[in-house]
Amino acid sequence: MGKVIVEQIVSADGYAAYKDGGIGFFDASGDFREGEDEQMKRLRSVGAIVFGATTYRMFADYWPGADEKVERVAGPINSLPKFVVSNTLRSAPWGEKDEVEILRGDGIESVRRLRQRIDGDLMIWGSLTLTDALFRARQVDVLRLRMIAMLLGEGRSFAPDGLGDLKLALQSVRAYPSGHIVMQYSA
Repeated sequence: MGKVIVEQIVSADGYAAYKDGGIGFFDASGDFREGEDEQMKRLRSVGAIVFGATTYRMFADYWPGADEKVERVAGPINSLPKFVVSNTLRSAPWGEKDEVEILRGDGIESVRRLRQRIDGDLMIWGSLTLTDALFRARQVDVLRLRMIAMLLGEGRSFAPDGLGDLKLALQSVRAYPSGHIVMQYSA
């Protein structure tokens, strides 16, 4: 059975979004492609991508048309099987022809069942409501934080309120010239 990997882009003070849910600070932070070689290596173990509805919409609006020559990660993002946990979406298209499978019902149970079906790891980017539930249920195996060298002062933490103590073990740290730092933990 593969791992559940949660990857979040966060500010240096631990926020994954502004208070209003916006993520404009991602764009202001510079180019994430400087870590693309490592990201491509990490994606080799991934068997599927799982989204919450909001992150699915953001990815579906951008990645199907992304140029793989400019952003190499577009290849795996577009070719890997994709699932969205949602009880409200009626359909989940990906570009012109592909359909993303919608997982209905409880998000935790949906991810548990999906782990049994998929050969490889499950990658979850963003999807804060879904990852909140997975953290609370202790269903996250790996936490990868892509920290941006920026302070927001307030916003939405990547970790859910009321989580309690969750001990992490540092697996790796990588710093980039732009000030980005990628930290990976086992949970």
